[in-house]
Amino acid sequence: MTKELVINTTSHETRVALLENGHIAELYIERNRERGIVGNIYRGKVIRVLPGMQAAFVDIGLDKAAFLYVADVLDEMEAVERFVEGGSHHVRADEATQERPPLPPIEELLQEGQELLVQVAKEPIGTKGARITSHISLPGRHLVFMPTVDHVGISRRIEDEDEKDRLRALVEEIRPDGTGFIVRTAAEGKSEEDLRADMEFLVGLWEDIDRRQEDHGAPCLIHSDLDVTSKVLRDILTEDVRRIVVDSHAEHEKIVGFIGKFMPKLKFVIEFYEDDEPIFDAFGLEMEIARALGRKVWLKSGGYIIIEQTEALTAIDVNTGRFVGKHNLEDTIFKTNLEAVKEIAFQLRLRNIGGLIIIDFIDMEKELHREKVHQALEETLKSDKSKTNILKISELGLVEMTRKRVRESIGRTLCEPCPYCEGKGYVKSRTTIVYEIFRDLQREMRDLPGYRVSLLVNPDIAGVLYDEERQSVEDLERRFEKQIGINARPNFHLEQYEIMVG
Repeated sequence: MTKELVINTTSHETRVALLENGHIAELYIERNRERGIVGNIYRGKVIRVLPGMQAAFVDIGLDKAAFLYVADVLDEMEAVERFVEGGSHHVRADEATQERPPLPPIEELLQEGQELLVQVAKEPIGTKGARITSHISLPGRHLVFMPTVDHVGISRRIEDEDEKDRLRALVEEIRPDGTGFIVRTAAEGKSEEDLRADMEFLVGLWEDIDRRQEDHGAPCLIHSDLDVTSKVLRDILTEDVRRIVVDSHAEHEKIVGFIGKFMPKLKFVIEFYEDDEPIFDAFGLEMEIARALGRKVWLKSGGYIIIEQTEALTAIDVNTGRFVGKHNLEDTIFKTNLEAVKEIAFQLRLRNIGGLIIIDFIDMEKELHREKVHQALEETLKSDKSKTNILKISELGLVEMTRKRVRESIGRTLCEPCPYCEGKGYVKSRTTIVYEIFRDLQREMRDLPGYRVSLLVNPDIAGVLYDEERQSVEDLERRFEKQIGINARPNFHLEQYEIMVG
């Protein structure tokens, strides 16, 4: 698979696109006024402890108080699991058999007014504040340093058991006592020199953070994570990325310096884009981003999927559409579902959809077909860096799954609720609006003075009143012995109207 990074930087925004075989697979956006806070470290103050939820609200200096669960205060293994890279959730057999002691009540751990060092684990999403943890993690190129956890973990994406054992033994030997490290996928095949350099950098960074937090009162920002370009280079730049194309001199120099410092042994093609045509237009990415904002996505066969995001979950519906198949209905349904699996996995990554996801596949009568579709979904999602949990297809053709959500989806980043439909996604029909107008006229015309009533409406509504509902307007005029004047107002919203005298 050919991978490329395309980076577009302006004075107000940076966009980084990961391309796989020429098509956008992941998109990262950072706006200067809305810079993300995941990874930032704060000194916070507890403002409320909630025993009923075993959680606490912590003021870290943002508009909304952050949310701290009891497990994020004490449960070390929960912290390790959160930062071990991988797809579907699995733990090692020896860890799975260990019984974790019950956590003490949060009111025994935290009190109002208490100050503590915390890190943002999830961005504020919708009406929810940021989720934070007291288990600090500092990601490097090959390792993730966890100074509050005494444990060594290995990325689940490293499949070779001998390599896992080598890396584990190496990190155990060189790590400072009482500290924790997660070995990242990028560490596969790396030498002791590479890991030691990463480790020394991260330990030094933590010592600097620890010194600074002692000099500042809460709430206060202690450490900011990297900007989006550096974060993408650190987290997803591997040997299989063929080239990096960037349209900013400053970003180009930063990338060259970053790679020279942290990945000197790797050779990447780093191109500075100089053409007049915008870089995302030249790579055809603007059209793909626009497609990722639509609710309907067409499949090559003629079928399609519908993606609807709500506050609680994302619903995905699969339909045959124009695809009629060649043999029989069951075969047509099976092929549509298989094709939809690949598109769904692609859209989840591109749109960065997280949380609870319900997929409504077309009902399949054969158990074998249901099993094959489920296996195809699991296989396709293996390339997704975000952790996913997938349940079996139910008798109704539904799949329940979760995908780890750390930041807002592209839809919520690039869009806002419609001010006309108030986020419902639909408006009243023209006929419904016209009949509402008739009911209001019946309420008011009897008490209005004079012989003429003016009705101010949207031009589309005026067309309905002049055309198919003209007879109803005349009936009202005869009943109340008043003339109704219809006036089109181009600046009126479809549902907006006014009834006036004269």
